[in-house]
Amino acid sequence: MYWTEFLTVALIHLLAVASPGPDFAVVVRESVAHGRRAGSWTALGVGCGIFIHVAYSLLGIGLIVSQSITLFNALKWAAAAYLFYIGIKALRARPVAGGEEQVYVEQERSARGAFVSGFVTNGLNPKATLFFLSLFTVVINPHTPLAVQAGYGVYLACATAAWFALVAMLFSQQRVRAGFARMGHWFDRLMGGVLVALGVKLAFTELR
Repeated sequence: MYWTEFLTVALIHLLAVASPGPDFAVVVRESVAHGRRAGSWTALGVGCGIFIHVAYSLLGIGLIVSQSITLFNALKWAAAAYLFYIGIKALRARPVAGGEEQVYVEQERSARGAFVSGFVTNGLNPKATLFFLSLFTVVINPHTPLAVQAGYGVYLACATAAWFALVAMLFSQQRVRAGFARMGHWFDRLMGGVLVALGVKLAFTELR
């Protein structure tokens, strides 16, 4: 009975998740710098971050945030600050001592650290707030049973995690990592610049 609505939700989500943004940048950096395990945990963190947006959308809190400039600004500045933080850390990457070519190895990166990186990046994203608010108020019929809507949320979280797990798998391949390693510390600086730029863009996002 709800298959048409579900397919619409799935298609819109696919188009949104495939668009590069902070989540993509963080998963790529973790995968290249720390390997597939870290990238996969980051992808799982991003997927679990979806549950935050789904929860407040179902509870109606997202509507309050969208209508409150103060709350929206607090959220976007927190997200921008976090992207600045991890971006600046990457920008400060230094060349390998002795001028040797940088080679990425399985550096120590806890599963918790990688998971939190993905979770916070997604959970604090105010654009995701507006996306899920629109999804649950415009696309999904308000008369759709709450259990069905929750089911949509579980799918969105799992689909997001699966997508970024594929991204992690691609960018953690040895040949791909070796290619980035030849860029040495410039890759870290490039990704840092991307994250800082995303933070700036996010900071100037306006409530509409």
